[in-house]
Amino acid sequence: MTLTVYNTLTRRQEPFETVEPGKVKMYYCGVTVYDYCHLGHARACIVWDVVRRYLQFIGYDVRFVQNFTDIDDKILNRARQEGSSMEAVADRFIKAYFEDMRQLKIKDADEYPRATHTMNGIQRLIHDLENRGYAYPADGDVYYAVRQFPEYGKLSGRKLEDLQVGASERVNVEDPDYQKKREPFDFALWKAAKLGEPYWESPWGKGRPGWHIECSAMVRDRLGETIDIHAGGADLIFPHHENEIAQSEAVTGKPLARYWLHNGMVKVDGEKMSKSLGNFITIRELLERGVDPMALRLFVLMAHYRKPIDFTDEAIAAATNGWQTLKEGLLFGYKHGKELGTRDWGLGTRERTRGQPDKETRGEEVLIDPMPIAQSPIPDPRSPIPNPYIERFQDAVNDDFNFPGGLAVLFELAKELRREGNLLVHEGKTETPPEELFEQWQTLLTLAGVLGLEAQIEEEKPKRGGLTDAEIEALIQKRQEARKAKNFAEGDRIRNELQAQGITLIDKPQGTEWHRN
Repeated sequence: MTLTVYNTLTRRQEPFETVEPGKVKMYYCGVTVYDYCHLGHARACIVWDVVRRYLQFIGYDVRFVQNFTDIDDKILNRARQEGSSMEAVADRFIKAYFEDMRQLKIKDADEYPRATHTMNGIQRLIHDLENRGYAYPADGDVYYAVRQFPEYGKLSGRKLEDLQVGASERVNVEDPDYQKKREPFDFALWKAAKLGEPYWESPWGKGRPGWHIECSAMVRDRLGETIDIHAGGADLIFPHHENEIAQSEAVTGKPLARYWLHNGMVKVDGEKMSKSLGNFITIRELLERGVDPMALRLFVLMAHYRKPIDFTDEAIAAATNGWQTLKEGLLFGYKHGKELGTRDWGLGTRERTRGQPDKETRGEEVLIDPMPIAQSPIPDPRSPIPNPYIERFQDAVNDDFNFPGGLAVLFELAKELRREGNLLVHEGKTETPPEELFEQWQTLLTLAGVLGLEAQIEEEKPKRGGLTDAEIEALIQKRQEARKAKNFAEGDRIRNELQAQGITLIDKPQGTEWHRN
């Protein structure tokens, strides 16, 4: 089965065919860096990370570009609140972004362009639009003349008549910016500088770019006039992506992207996530509660990427349990490889071997650590030797990136390896020959790697005090009492003490659950 994807532009599933055979140019509309990343960002970043990984897995050379919006009203507002600067706020939250993504095992993009670093390309694109009659200046601003682009609305399905009525109802007609527009649905390409705000020199005066033009310019500068995949959240379809199409295609006369892919939104306990509802959850807050990053990644992948997902305690608990199953399978060779024969299971050992003398050690033999499991030789999906698990995984995922269907294959492998591991422990032998188990384990490692699911081999930690279940429960009760008394420092101290002894706490509305690592 060849890869097919759902194209938001055509509203149907289509065979995936790239502009240049064997190569994929992919752009993901990244984050506006004024705050820490939240669950919605986590979902989008995980989804497009795995799409990229899968395309590479099946043989494509992928160039993946993800932007940072580093000038925006929200960034400027935060800078004013903090008595800081736009640059300081953006730099701080870009740094935080990478910290969060490292936790979730998101691979770095090939390039991270910033809006403020693309000012020449932005002004060049606005100038081209103006010369072609798609843009007009107005007292230091520049607006896109939407009515000049006949195909406006083709991505979102919006009609100009509806947009005109909607825009008129939403704005204050006395607003000076509104009065500058020829039509209520026209949008800003360039904004005249306001007092106290950063600005750039331009042919239209001092100012800064509008949001939509930034992505059009970054795509054009980094990837060219037509790319293969333009990805983002469903909330960006209108107006952001619709406006990108209008801007870019009015200048080039070519499609901006062959495929427009959009991930679904995240709800929390059935409601839209928002600060006003008090259910706004950042990635770091969630991980600090004790949720395993891989469980969060699994939670995202257990739903089809285009469907909305609901973050609940029950859902994350199910993902945590699922991750424990996969983790056991991923560590199978590390735990049982030696018992299953003399074959090199690769790397599932912490033993150190002696290498050749080294000059720096003055002739002493050097102790060499073996490669980690993740670098084991892995099955190639293009190999002439059929692998039924990989074939079934690809059959599932080739259907519009159906990662839940692919995960079913991983769970099947992990459960089989766990069963065989239990037989080995309790009966001293397995039902399946070691050579076959080795291949299954290697296949599981491969497919988990495609989904970015990594099990860490942890050194055994010495028990500190050997806490009994009763002692753990008593400390949890003590922590709850401290939190009720608003002594959060004491509550955090107890959590950290338990964490140091290999005990992870998971806070839920009905109480605190715990497990030994």
